[in-house]
Amino acid sequence: MKRNRKTGTSRRTRRAPLAKAKTAVRAPARRSPYARSGPARKKAGVAEGIFTGTARGFGFVLPDGAEGRADADIFIPAGKTGGALDGDRVSVRFRQGYESRTEGEVTAILSEGRKTLIGVLVAGRVLSFGRHAPRDRFRSGWYLIPDDKKIPGEFPVFPSPDADPGDRVEIALPERRGGVCKIVRVFGSSTDRRANCDAILASCGIEPEFDPEALREADFAAREPLDTEGRTDLTRDLIFTIDGADAKDLDDAISLRRLPGGGWLLGVHIADVSSYVRPGSALEKDAFKRGTSVYFVDRVIPMLPPSLSNGACSLNAGEPKRALSALITLSPDGAIRSAELKKTVIRSRVRGVYTEVNSLFSLGESSPFYQKYRAVYPALTRMRELYRVLEERSAARGALSLDRPEPVFVLDERGDPVDVTLRPRGDAERLIEQFMLTANEAVATLLHDRGFPCVYRIHEDPDPLKLAAFKNAAAHLGLDVSGIDLANPGKSSFATLLHEAGEKGVSEQISLALLRAMAKARYEDQPRRHFGLSIDLYCHFTSPIRRLSDLATHRIISEVLLGSSSPRRFTGYAKSAAEAATAGELRALDAERAIEAVYKALYLEKHIGETFDARVSSLTSFGLFAELDNTCEGMIPLADLPGVYIYNESEMALIGGRVAFHLGDRVTVRVEEVDALAGRVRFSLV
Repeated sequence: MKRNRKTGTSRRTRRAPLAKAKTAVRAPARRSPYARSGPARKKAGVAEGIFTGTARGFGFVLPDGAEGRADADIFIPAGKTGGALDGDRVSVRFRQGYESRTEGEVTAILSEGRKTLIGVLVAGRVLSFGRHAPRDRFRSGWYLIPDDKKIPGEFPVFPSPDADPGDRVEIALPERRGGVCKIVRVFGSSTDRRANCDAILASCGIEPEFDPEALREADFAAREPLDTEGRTDLTRDLIFTIDGADAKDLDDAISLRRLPGGGWLLGVHIADVSSYVRPGSALEKDAFKRGTSVYFVDRVIPMLPPSLSNGACSLNAGEPKRALSALITLSPDGAIRSAELKKTVIRSRVRGVYTEVNSLFSLGESSPFYQKYRAVYPALTRMRELYRVLEERSAARGALSLDRPEPVFVLDERGDPVDVTLRPRGDAERLIEQFMLTANEAVATLLHDRGFPCVYRIHEDPDPLKLAAFKNAAAHLGLDVSGIDLANPGKSSFATLLHEAGEKGVSEQISLALLRAMAKARYEDQPRRHFGLSIDLYCHFTSPIRRLSDLATHRIISEVLLGSSSPRRFTGYAKSAAEAATAGELRALDAERAIEAVYKALYLEKHIGETFDARVSSLTSFGLFAELDNTCEGMIPLADLPGVYIYNESEMALIGGRVAFHLGDRVTVRVEEVDALAGRVRFSLV
């Protein structure tokens, strides 16, 4: 996603099914952690846990304390859910049967997991009341069909003068389940693209509007005169920014100087956002609620109000700005020797753009952009030299290079997608990425060595079972997997495997398989190794306009490292910031992915009946997903595949007779059906 272009981290993408297969779905066999062993013994008991619903009405409850245990959840048949909705905390009575599956029934809803629902408003007689409609007093009128397929049934709704049937709305669930619901928000027609995107944001818990007090604080802070007291003046230094052409929140600038003996002094100058966002202010509280900025297609939901994110904090060229500068001394081979953090005032010399800098790297002084960059061109040449040193060092330590192509939507005058292309990625993007990685590692190491709190970015080792499946998939492709150590993934030679995959022309398959096996990166207040980057200590420092984690790290640096506050004061703060930043990132990922799916489906809607080259991007027990070269994706249901196929999880494959489908396999597909505003596409195999 856009906001992570400069972190260099890889994230595993998890796809949700876009359509249901035609084959029957059978609840999988489950074994209770509370059951005695032995095929003929029964055991009854009670438990509490979170109810997980399904589209077919049945569900599962994972008992408290059983997290991470295989087959620990209790199967709840459709008629025994007790009116529980997905996310509710419930009490269940269960029994271990003669088979391995443990079945139970919900006896009480202890607390409700959600207070509202979002869906499409429909008028007319309710033909299927489900367990939510009061049969004796509401047999006709308006009702809501939820967007979330884990919530089956229809919900009766009081009519409202602000809504019409066919609108996408949000309803408040009554205190007593089964009552009539009230409409609390109207997004607009369910056929309207903007209304559906707004509904997705709301369903992910993302609020576009800022708290009025936070807006007032931001406007006041933005109007304050620039205070340079106690700051090192770097306005004469050759400092500049490089970002995408459409970026408005410029939060990082760079400088570089060659040192005697062949070393380097890398300057990474970051907007000093914490000096505008006061501790405990409405601005800071709002940032904690959001956790991150959200970027999608042609809109941004910023973490901070525009008067700061696009104005006072943004390192616009030619304007003096407050910065927090990391001055990092590097050895000739790119190793970090020392780092110093300073409160500074900087003035960016030029507003660099990735495509223009890439043109300079390709054409030199013959580039049409040379005159714009003439003053910084020698520095850019040195920076490119250092970037190559850092990239080589990164590869040598085993950092994974799993860049996924980023889609770019070409929109018409109405905002509808007419084309989907891929964002080019050249040396300019990778240069900034390596410089930011270096700064993040240097800051995390400095705070850790001083014993100060920090919001660390961690990435755990892959799950052993998923890693074993990846190893099997790689072996199936004829690769040497002897360097993969299931007991110690951190010592495995993934970089060597990826290089071999590239030489044999199967890098796409292996990259996809490895992404599926990897854990999700997250934030914590305790240091742990970052598996993907192969770095012992890592944090996010370089994007405080856009990420709470970076803003919190800046706060700790300003108050503890450069101030006089006790580190103990910020121990709890770091933990709270890590939790809020992780939650915000997950919300943003869900929203961005869902909205992108809508735009991709809108694009493919114009191509129904056409065929495309694609590759298998995901395999499940109900079908496979195929991704076009421009990242548009659709599902081929299992029932639509010729013959009988069985999903083999250990090999990441669908196997049928003499034919098998594996991750990354090239296929030709036809666009058969599109539910554009739900973001669902059905392909068929040609």
